[in-house]
Amino acid sequence: MTAVLSVVFAVCAAISNALGTVLQRRAALTVPRSQGFRLGLMWDLLRTPVWLFGILGVVFAAAFQGLALATGPLAVVQPIFVLELPAALMIGGMVFRRRLPSLAWLWVACLVVGLGLALGAAAPSGGSLQPAVGLWVLALASCGGAMVVLCLAALRRPVGGARAVCLGLAAAIGYALTAALMKSATDTLDHQGVAAFFTAWQTYGFAAVGVCALFLLENAMQAGPLVASQPALTLGDALVSLSLGVTLYNETVRVGWWLVPEVIGVLLVALGAVGLSRLQMKKPLEGETPARLDGQAPTDGAATPRTAAPNGPDEGGPGESDGARENGNVGAG
Repeated sequence: MTAVLSVVFAVCAAISNALGTVLQRRAALTVPRSQGFRLGLMWDLLRTPVWLFGILGVVFAAAFQGLALATGPLAVVQPIFVLELPAALMIGGMVFRRRLPSLAWLWVACLVVGLGLALGAAAPSGGSLQPAVGLWVLALASCGGAMVVLCLAALRRPVGGARAVCLGLAAAIGYALTAALMKSATDTLDHQGVAAFFTAWQTYGFAAVGVCALFLLENAMQAGPLVASQPALTLGDALVSLSLGVTLYNETVRVGWWLVPEVIGVLLVALGAVGLSRLQMKKPLEGETPARLDGQAPTDGAATPRTAAPNGPDEGGPGESDGARENGNVGAG
């Protein structure tokens, strides 16, 4: 029964986070953009009601995630967040008023079946309540170092898909590390009480890393289309979380011949994610025109420069003119 509750809470967290992501993406398209990291971005977003509703979705997602981590292994809970990708695309279709192509449902089926097959075959279980200090040092150093490298790589690239992927992966590592710290903090709350929870370094650790991951996600959503950052975010979060669950919490997964269905499941997940992404790259969801770089106000019509669009020049549907792509089509999911 506990395992079932963990899965239910994780699914609720994925859907809530998908809603929050789409609303944050819509808000990110309405504020000034820049080539580098801009701390003022958070202040601009705080004054945007849509972004605040998006953050509310993230808050609910965090609550569901905490409940899921308190009742199940990290290696089970976080991979379920892969469902955030199809959920975000479907919610994005409603928010940006565009129906998903029929073929999208095939890719959604691949992703869901692949996730079920991989988790069913791996059957993650067990685990210790609190990792050793040495393991925490190793995890913090490796995850933090990877995030820094990805951020530096993103800054070397222009606004577009490659930059969004780098920042999405950095945010994914941050969210996976946040989940690992949150699991430790919730275990402390469950076994030692409220006082121990608020004196544990993991409590403040997951809050700090979570804020950092959120900042990277906001920049990823401004750097390029959601279809570039979202797959990197969801798949990266699942894989890094699985690794942290095994190394930090000593959780176990089945090996031997079970590796065959596990690999098939992972391939189906990847196929579904790539298929959904390619569909949306070819036919991006309609949305509002983003603000121009350097804080300039958005413009209408053909006057909108190509650099203002988060989608690249090849992401519009066949036969569309440049002006049509730049004026009305913004990838949102």
